[in-house]
Amino acid sequence: MGSLPCVVEDMGGVLQLYSDGTVFRSKDIKFNMQLIDQNDESSVFFKDCQYDKIHDLHLRLYKPRSETTSSPLSKAKLPIVAFIHGGGFCAGSREWPNSHNCCFRLAAELNALVVALDYRLAPEHRLPAAMEDAFAAMKWLQAQALSENLNGDAWFGEVEFDHVFVLGDSSGGNIAHHLAVQLGGGSSELAPVRVRGYVLLAPFFGGVARTKSELGPSEAMLNLELLDSFWRLSLPIGETRDHPYANPFGPESPSLEVVSLDPMLVVASEIELLKDRAKDYAKRLKAMGKTIDFVEFKGQQHGFFTNEPFSEASNEFLKVVEKFMSENST
Repeated sequence: MGSLPCVVEDMGGVLQLYSDGTVFRSKDIKFNMQLIDQNDESSVFFKDCQYDKIHDLHLRLYKPRSETTSSPLSKAKLPIVAFIHGGGFCAGSREWPNSHNCCFRLAAELNALVVALDYRLAPEHRLPAAMEDAFAAMKWLQAQALSENLNGDAWFGEVEFDHVFVLGDSSGGNIAHHLAVQLGGGSSELAPVRVRGYVLLAPFFGGVARTKSELGPSEAMLNLELLDSFWRLSLPIGETRDHPYANPFGPESPSLEVVSLDPMLVVASEIELLKDRAKDYAKRLKAMGKTIDFVEFKGQQHGFFTNEPFSEASNEFLKVVEKFMSENST
C-alpha cells in the first residue's frame, strides 16, 4: 500500500503543493484590511470584465466618478493604468483587498482608468503563462479601442488609449519588464493603444548568486525561503533562478542592449530583500542608454503600497508615479 501524499511546498497555508502534484489553495485567507466597496458616495466605480474566454481570465476596471481633481494629470480624457498584481506568480487576485484597495487609490489619485488584470498562477500554470496573459490583456484593451461602439461607452468613451502606463507590483513588476521587452518602444503592435511608460514596484527578479539584500535580514512578510519557493513553483521544471524569466541578465538571457524600451520607473524599499536586484536592474539599463529612473523609499519594506495604500509613504509613491506619468505624456 502506497504512502499518502505529503506537503512538499507550503506557503503559510495559502498554497500547498503535495508530493503527488495536487495543489491546495485556501479560500479562507485572513487579510488585515477591509475591502473598499462602491456606493453612491464612492469616488471610484469598478466592474469586472472577462478578457480571456479560453482560460476564463478576468480584469477589474476602476474609473473615477468625476474628473474634478487636483491632479495635474486632469484633462478631457483619462489616461489608463494597467495594474499587474504581485504574489510570486503563485498567489494574488484583483479581488484580494490589497490589490483592490491600491487600485481604488490609483484611480482616484491619478485620475485614471485602472485596468487590474488577473493571470494564470503557478504551479498549475508555470511561466511564461503569466507573461502571455498580460499580453492578452493588452490585446483586449486594443480591441476596446477599435470597437465600433466606443462612442458613448461609459467606461472607455472618455479615455486616452494612446496614454497607457503599466504598473507592476513585485512579480507583476517582473511581468511588466517582459511586456516592455516584448512590445518594444512605442508598442506599435497595439495601435491605437500606446504604452508611454512602465512602473516596476519592487520587481521580483532572481539569480543563482545571492545579493547582499537577499541575505537579510528577513522582512515581516517576506524571507529568502519564501522567495526560493516562489521560483521553484513558477519556473519551468528543472530550471534555475538564472533562467531569463527570473534573471534579465542571466547567462542565457537575451541582451537588452539592442532592445528599444519605453521609459521606466523602478521603485524599491530601503529594507526589502529585492532592493539590490531592482537597483542593479535600473543601473544596468541606464548604462545602456535607456530612459529609466530609480527611486528608493527609506524605511519601507516590500509591499508598502499594496498593504498600506493610504500611508504617508504611499502618498509619496503616488506623487512619484504622477510625476512620471506627467513627464511621459507628451
